[in-house]
Amino acid sequence: MLEIKNLTKQYGAFTALDGLTVTFDKGVYGLLGPNGAGKSTFLNLITDNIKRTDGSILYDGKEILDMGAAYRKKLGYTPQVKGMYEDFTARDFLHYIGSLKGMKRKECKRQTEEFLEIVNLSKAAHQKIGSFSGGMKQRTLLAAAMLGKPEILILDEPTVGLDPEERHRLREYIASIGKDRTVLLATHIVGDIESIAEKVLLLVKGKLCRFDSPATLISELPECNNLEDVYLHYAGIFKSHLE
Repeated sequence: MLEIKNLTKQYGAFTALDGLTVTFDKGVYGLLGPNGAGKSTFLNLITDNIKRTDGSILYDGKEILDMGAAYRKKLGYTPQVKGMYEDFTARDFLHYIGSLKGMKRKECKRQTEEFLEIVNLSKAAHQKIGSFSGGMKQRTLLAAAMLGKPEILILDEPTVGLDPEERHRLREYIASIGKDRTVLLATHIVGDIESIAEKVLLLVKGKLCRFDSPATLISELPECNNLEDVYLHYAGIFKSHLE
């Protein structure tokens, strides 16, 4: 269980995240919010990439700052595609990430082939990442995040750049692995969240606006037909969307 209590991050006078409290158990959770809502800040705090201003993050009752490396071993993170080792092949990149995670060589190789198959990169595994499309790079990062089969998986725009068939395939896989771990899915593709997330965390201006199932959020607003309408409503742009 991942417990977030009064989590706050300030940059000078600007509050990027304001007293967020939420609890994640096993399952898939969606993270939605307009640009500047605090989504990236929230993910960076959970992954301990930046220092918080206030609040606590507990995993199974233990503060993650006290857990240190033990927490990071339980964590898998797929950032949006940025710089990668473009001279590495996809297979070599996964072997490298596995070594950083402290995996045994034999198990790392086994899982590398398993996840290359899952993200549909087995046939391209010998190619250099520099030759990959954006979608292929994103799939490589997803495979790397899953190495070691972490208990917490944080996915930042994992389906960007994928064609509809690949998006559907990965969406189904993400739903399946959420049965025995915590998966936090941040994306602008609202349909991905609506189809697989058990609950949606909606951030607006650094505050937790709503946290509930997609069905509940839609049913609460008679004028909304789907989760995208709900998102636009709370972002304050629903009226212009209809016009």
